[in-house]
Amino acid sequence: MPNSSIKNEKMYEELRDEGNSKEKAARIANAAARDGKGEVGKRGGKAGSYDDMTKDELYQRAKEIGVDGRSDMSKDELIEALRNH
Repeated sequence: MPNSSIKNEKMYEELRDEGNSKEKAARIANAAARDGKGEVGKRGGKAGSYDDMTKDELYQRAKEIGVDGRSDMSKDELIEALRNH
């Protein structure tokens, strides 16, 4: 069933099949539809490694993007939640 909020359904489905969350797949697919795949690809991969961040930094990042249950998470759990958000 087509979703009118998803601008590139094929890419969205491919990303979901790879295991990406609905939110992440929608962000990437819509950005690619808006700016082109090449431009989106150029932007990717510039963030630092979560492994190099402190637990407080990870918590703040999780708070910024709205990860539920972040207060009770360990550093490893925060990393996992951020990677899968």
